[in-house]
Amino acid sequence: VQLQASGGGLVQAGGSLRLSCAASGRTVRSYNMGWFRQAPGKEREFVGVVSRSSGTADYAGSVKGRFTISRDNAKNTVYLQMNNLKPEDTAVYYCAASTAIWGIRQQEYAYTYWGQGTLVTVSS
Repeated sequence: VQLQASGGGLVQAGGSLRLSCAASGRTVRSYNMGWFRQAPGKEREFVGVVSRSSGTADYAGSVKGRFTISRDNAKNTVYLQMNNLKPEDTAVYYCAASTAIWGIRQQEYAYTYWGQGTLVTVSS
């Protein structure tokens, strides 16, 4: 599967953005679809994931209640809706696809396919 992330940009603190991850080659329903981010000078970290089987979502504590992952099977696209953005959300955001077990969903090594990343900048 090939993944194309888009939707990043500059937004003020408290604002919203929606990132998209368009898949080609295989359906997103075949994968646990995750989002990660990497802030300047920091390691890449887990943001959230949606299950391939049940559609259940899981989030990092830092974004829970503010970010929502959804999946549009018809468009073969996964979205990351980000609300109440904070300056510390500034990062390059990556979508990724995994066929690994749900138990390791928050680990980078669980993901085989990665998109190219899209930059989100939140100004204070």
